[in-house]
Amino acid sequence: MTTATRRGILAVVTSLVLLALGLGLGVVVGDALGIRTEPAAQMEPAAPAASGLGAPVPAPETLDIDAPEGVRYDAAIASLREAVDAASTREGEVSITVLAGAGDESDDTYRLAGTPSALRIEAGSETGAVRALYDLAYQARTAQSLSARLGDEVASRLPFRMVDMGAVGVEPDPAAWEVGTNYSHASEAFADVLLPEAPYIDDAALAVVFDDFDVFLRHSLENGYNAVAFPGFIEFVAFEDVADGEVSASDDEHRAQALALRDAFGPFWQHADDLGMDVFLRTDMLTLTTPLEEYLTSRFGSLDTENPELWEVYAAGLDELYAAQPALDGVLIRIGEAGDVYDVEGWDYYSQLAVRTPEAVRAMLTTLSAQAEAGGREVIFRTWSVGVGAVGDMHTNPASYEEVLGGIDSPALVVSTKYTLGDFYSWLPLNDTLEQGQQRRIVEFQSRREFENFGAFPNDLGREYQYALQTLLDANPRIEGVWVWTQDGGPWRAGPMTLYLKSGFWQLYELDTVVASALARDPGADVADVTAGWARQWFSDDPATVAAITTAMDVSREAIEQGMYIEAFADQRVFAIGLEPPPMMWIFEWDILTGDSAVLDVLYAISRDATGGDIESVIAGGREAVRTVEAMRDAVAGTDAATWRDPALRDAFVGTLDYELDVLRLLGAYRAMILHQGQWHDTLSPEAYAQWDADRVAYEELAAAHLAAYEGDLDYPAFNLTAAQLGVERAERDLPMAWLARVLLALAAAWVVIGMLAARTSLVRRPGAAAARATWIASTRPWRARESTLGVLELDRWLLLIVPGALLVATRAVQTSFLSWTHLAVVFGAWAVFAVVVRLCVGRRSPWPVIAAVGGVVVLRCIVTLFALSFSGPGGYWFAFWTEPVFRTAYIAIAFALFVWVFVAAGWAMSAQVGARRATGSVLAAVGASLAIPAVVVGAIGLETALSLWNDEMGLLPWGLARILGITTYLEIPPETPWLAAAFGAVLFAVGALLAVPWRRAARADRAAGADRA
Repeated sequence: MTTATRRGILAVVTSLVLLALGLGLGVVVGDALGIRTEPAAQMEPAAPAASGLGAPVPAPETLDIDAPEGVRYDAAIASLREAVDAASTREGEVSITVLAGAGDESDDTYRLAGTPSALRIEAGSETGAVRALYDLAYQARTAQSLSARLGDEVASRLPFRMVDMGAVGVEPDPAAWEVGTNYSHASEAFADVLLPEAPYIDDAALAVVFDDFDVFLRHSLENGYNAVAFPGFIEFVAFEDVADGEVSASDDEHRAQALALRDAFGPFWQHADDLGMDVFLRTDMLTLTTPLEEYLTSRFGSLDTENPELWEVYAAGLDELYAAQPALDGVLIRIGEAGDVYDVEGWDYYSQLAVRTPEAVRAMLTTLSAQAEAGGREVIFRTWSVGVGAVGDMHTNPASYEEVLGGIDSPALVVSTKYTLGDFYSWLPLNDTLEQGQQRRIVEFQSRREFENFGAFPNDLGREYQYALQTLLDANPRIEGVWVWTQDGGPWRAGPMTLYLKSGFWQLYELDTVVASALARDPGADVADVTAGWARQWFSDDPATVAAITTAMDVSREAIEQGMYIEAFADQRVFAIGLEPPPMMWIFEWDILTGDSAVLDVLYAISRDATGGDIESVIAGGREAVRTVEAMRDAVAGTDAATWRDPALRDAFVGTLDYELDVLRLLGAYRAMILHQGQWHDTLSPEAYAQWDADRVAYEELAAAHLAAYEGDLDYPAFNLTAAQLGVERAERDLPMAWLARVLLALAAAWVVIGMLAARTSLVRRPGAAAARATWIASTRPWRARESTLGVLELDRWLLLIVPGALLVATRAVQTSFLSWTHLAVVFGAWAVFAVVVRLCVGRRSPWPVIAAVGGVVVLRCIVTLFALSFSGPGGYWFAFWTEPVFRTAYIAIAFALFVWVFVAAGWAMSAQVGARRATGSVLAAVGASLAIPAVVVGAIGLETALSLWNDEMGLLPWGLARILGITTYLEIPPETPWLAAAFGAVLFAVGALLAVPWRRAARADRAAGADRA
């Protein structure tokens, strides 16, 4: 067998190995993307029904109440009198006698006896008697008869009904909302109260907030709630009784702050307790201060959350706090979110996502539940979590729930879970993890739906809540309560400035707070009556006006579900990158209309497959939503203004429907545009392209009008259209880039063909043909690189460098639509470093053999990319990557094989000049340097910053990802990755340099041979 034959066989084998590796890499990439869907069982709420409240009933003109003395009675009686005094019509006299026993104070059962004019409340406890008074106040506020339940025994199905803190302590500062891009989850409650230095509390501001808290508590009691989640924990603990000394020195400001804050807010908790509200401190875990983190690290070596002794430190803190503040009833713990987005600037209180394993959760709950049992308190643990593994999906995966929580059955432990199988989105199934477990359970609801424009649109969730509670209670008798978020969830200042009980049209989402409580007390309650009662309380008791409002609210969910979601995508469970993306990915958290290829291409593909390719039916859902809101607006706007209790509320209602109509028209146009864009990439149909272009014009007109009307509006803020516009700009370039790719592909193919033909014909004597021949031979048979460049003229030598270099620049520019200079800088910077190092290693020998080899492979690699770009431009390239597994795998296999072949060819070409060892070392050194230097630059800039800049230009992942969650956080990329890459590159460089330098024993022979090889 000749040497040439052996080399040819080796080259073929090497190529096949590289293709196999590339194929394996393609499979790994596809597996990592993990894009798949599975059917989702949708909730099945009852159809809308007419209210049976009947005609409004006047409140009594005279009200005489005989009740025991006490703070709770005083508050309930005040609520009843205020409701009666505010009634639009009053007549007659009613007396109420309150009789309460000394029974179980956790039982709010009562019986309404007597006559319509002489009512008698009979309750086994003060709690029941007070509840009866609040119920009578509700009857008066909703223009219903006080004697409607005469003769009935009234009991609550779920005894525990908790609310968040609403907007207590949050200042409605227009300047903070005008920007609209503050995605911090910190409420900044009590910002005016807290001082950075001693005495740490502004007493005047504290008094104002106390009144704020009092109003919220009384209102929540009126709505049927009996517990409140108060933010904070670590802020109130001095850690004076830990096992082996002090967490911080006696003169440390953290200790002084904790004692000052505890003393300041202790009266708040006591006041809530006096009014009959349980108080739970709401905290993330791990929650830390600098001294506490230093103490834990010093004592345990790290923040080892699997060590029960670490949790004993927190248990000691709770013991200390409960001893000082007996009004506290327990702690509410979340482990699934933490970090900077929740921290308050200027205060050394922060949290970390450190509880990541089942063992850590179990150590935490076992220790803290035992502490709660001993102290007569409770621990509420939220299953809401993010990340990978059992802890990451225990909120939605029954097997993971059991792995994390199975067997932990402390009577002091309560597990809290959102009713949806995910976050508070529409189209999600009922969370079946609420049907399992031995623990006590509570169900979480959200009134001001953060993902559905923060409650700025009518959104009557009553029938969905009812379906959820009835289904879950039938399945799990251990459910004993609800937790309703009246205000919280998501960023506080990125949406409308609606603050519960304070500013904006908060009455709109008050309905969901009221109906959640009503259903917790009676899951069979008539939700139509609750909606009508809400309309009577806040807007009008005119039957026609109430009917118009309830009619609009009846279909409000349909408008949300069809207008803000794309049903064909949203009604399936989608999985990607080991996570379960939410059903509203095209509107990225929370008001960003996204323009990235990953989301929009996958959304199109799933919608296409779900409808058998009927994209027009998917687009029609947006138009249907618009028609629904038009009917809602007509109904409300058609009411008689004189029948409304407050003209400003009528204006707000009509205004919010105008706003919703504008938004849904905008979303409908964008939906049509992105789906037709996907259809063009998918089918290459000229008709689809023409439809996309028409949709683009319509969308841009609506977008301009939307921004002109609502940008800077505090009540109806404009959506963030930056990412969408970036997507439009990229899409506009797709067809021109496709034509450029076709031209470049033809030129590159011609260069290769000339090279192939010139090797065997007289064409080689034409200008440039010799260079083409050299690159073809050197790239496919690199051991002949030196031979192929012998006798090449000066012009042809420069073409060896210029043609591949220019093609590489042009290909990458087209691939990025001339929009990502970051991408080009990194790619060309790496290639430049590689070329410089190789040139230095070649030394005095001719560089043209290796230039020909590398340049020839670069041309082949560019041809592969240009072929992929030639169909419908960069958009089509990425569409196929995200949605076509076969294409993606084949492309990766070929592209990877050619990429690695660059270095194989370079080393092979050099080996004829410097020997195999030194050639290998030269290539390794060049690869190491071309990896290390860009990695150092990225590390110096910051990985998150660099990735965000690159992604903004490329539009691959959601634009909002960097601004809200962080790309590295979301994808769990360690921030030290560039430094690790740089270190690996440095090692490669060092090894390569060691192999590349002449060794002493071979130096003389090498020098002798060098003259012949030069």
